[in-house]
Amino acid sequence: MATIYDVARRVGVSGKTVSRVVNGDAYVAPATREAVEKAIAELGYVPSNAARAMRTNRSQVVGVITGAISHTPEPAEQSGLPDLYILQGIQKAFTHSDMTLMIADTGGLSERVPDLISTFQRHRVDGMIYVADYHQKVTLPDMARRRPLVLANCYDDQDTAAVLPDDRRGQRTLVERIVAEGHRRIAYLTLSPLLEATALRERGYRDALDAAGIDYDPDLVAAAYLDTAGDDRQLLWDAVDRLLQLDLPPTAICCGNDRMALRVYDILRSRDIAIPDDISVAGYDNYRIIAETLSPPLSTMELPYTAIGIRAAELLISHLGGEPLRAGPPALVGGSLHWRTSIATRKPAVAKLNIIRRRKS
Repeated sequence: MATIYDVARRVGVSGKTVSRVVNGDAYVAPATREAVEKAIAELGYVPSNAARAMRTNRSQVVGVITGAISHTPEPAEQSGLPDLYILQGIQKAFTHSDMTLMIADTGGLSERVPDLISTFQRHRVDGMIYVADYHQKVTLPDMARRRPLVLANCYDDQDTAAVLPDDRRGQRTLVERIVAEGHRRIAYLTLSPLLEATALRERGYRDALDAAGIDYDPDLVAAAYLDTAGDDRQLLWDAVDRLLQLDLPPTAICCGNDRMALRVYDILRSRDIAIPDDISVAGYDNYRIIAETLSPPLSTMELPYTAIGIRAAELLISHLGGEPLRAGPPALVGGSLHWRTSIATRKPAVAKLNIIRRRKS
C-alpha cells in the first residue's frame, strides 16, 4: 500500500507538501499540486483517516444510534416506520457535507445502547445522534455526552439538544380546520395516556375548542389506543359505540393515528353510518398507504419525521462548524395538514339530526 512518502519521492517534494495537497490547508503551486495529484492517482495512495484524526482531533464521522434497521413491522400492523424516515432525513442533511455517517442499530434492545455509544467513542466520532421510534423521554448514560449529542424524536432531563414533533400545535391545527367546516361536536379517540404525545395532542384539541368558544365535553374523549393485540380492537369498538349512544353524538371523530381511523371506518360502516355524510373522520400521521387508499381518502395531520431528522442533523452540523449546541427546551417541528374528503362541511343542527336519525333507525 502506497504511503505519503512514496508519493513525495515520486514527485520529488516533501511529505509535508503532499499533506498540504491532500488536506487543502495551505498554498501549493498549481504545477506542484497537479504533479502530486497525478502521483496519488498512479500509486493508489489513500490518506489515513486515523492519522488525520490524530492531527486535527476530528474524524469527520458522526455516529447514529437507531432501531430503524431492526424495527420492521409486520404487514398486518399497518404502521409506519418513523425512525427510518428520521434516519433518511439525517442522511439528506449530511449528503452535501464532508462527514460520514456511521449507523448502529439497537436490535430493539435498549440495553445495547451503552455499548454502541462506547464503540462510537472508540472510533472518535465527532458527534452522535440518538433516534427514537416515537416521542418519548429517554435516559442515556452520562458517557454519551463525552461527544456532542443530539436527540431526535425524544428528550431527556439533562437539557441535551433535542428535536421533537410539535404534537400540540398539530392537533390544534387539525381540530381548528374541522371546526371551520361547521362541526361543533368533535370527538377525540386518543392513543395510550402513557404516551407523551397523547397529553400534548389533547391539549391541542382543547386549545382549538377554546379558541372557537366550544365547551369541552369529557364524554367526547376516550382512550382507544391500538396495538396488535385483539383487546384494543374491542376497546375501540366500545369507545365508538359509547359516542354513538350519546344524546348529542359527534359529527366528527379525530383518531389518535391513521391506523385507528382505518378501523373506525370499518366500525361505522358496520353500523350503516356513512363517512363523511353522517360522521366525519380524521386521523394523525399521514401514513399514506392508509390515508390515500381509504374511501373517502382520510384527512390527517402529518408527523414530520423526515424534517425531524434533517433538523437534528443540522443542529449537529452547525455545532461541528463552530456554533454552540442548542440546550434547554427541545426544538419543535410542525407537520402539514393533509385535507382530503373524509370531513364534510355542514351546519351543526343538520348534522345532529342526521346522526340521531341514523342511530335510531
